[in-house]
Amino acid sequence: MLLESIDSTTGRALGLGYEQASVGRRDAGSIQGSAFSVSSTGVRTIQDSTKRPPRVNRQIRISPLRVIGADGSQLGILEVDAALAMAQEQGLDLVEVAAAARPPVVRIMDYGKFKFEQAKQARLAKKKQHVIHLKEVKYRPGIDDHDFETKTRHARRFLEEGNKVKVTLMFRGRQIAHPELGKIVVDRVAQELADLAKIESAPAMEGKSMTMILAPK
Repeated sequence: MLLESIDSTTGRALGLGYEQASVGRRDAGSIQGSAFSVSSTGVRTIQDSTKRPPRVNRQIRISPLRVIGADGSQLGILEVDAALAMAQEQGLDLVEVAAAARPPVVRIMDYGKFKFEQAKQARLAKKKQHVIHLKEVKYRPGIDDHDFETKTRHARRFLEEGNKVKVTLMFRGRQIAHPELGKIVVDRVAQELADLAKIESAPAMEGKSMTMILAPK
């Protein structure tokens, strides 16, 4: 979470078509591979539990294998050399997609293209993520109406953008002896923004300041 401040002086996944029923009539639960998760409806996603990439081509040593074609068709159970030769004839790769299945499941695909598409999807997903910032707006006891309205407009814009707002009421000198004056200002801010914000952290003293956290509703 990032903290920014305005002070008082400035206003298909793979689409394998792989059905659970085709693998030894296992239970409806998921089959966990070394790098992919296979459920009753097919390969869903690369597992988060491991960072190791799937075995490809000559890295696959176990035999026999259940082979899925590049078009998602079931090619049956083949020896690893036969499956690899089939992939090479098509100019494609043999990729292990369910290592824990018996026999393990592989698919013929363009692995380089698959990795490219996965990286592209990851970049797009990251771009769409919204990072919540904690914006700080500072007030003082006795602030005049114009300054109060300006600062509160900033707070409203931050909330409308989906960010949280830290309202800080700063005391000077003997003002610290009258925290009730600061509380009046902080409560006024909360009331002005009540239509789109909720109090996440109630007003509390922090040294010579009183703070309150507002979050979008």
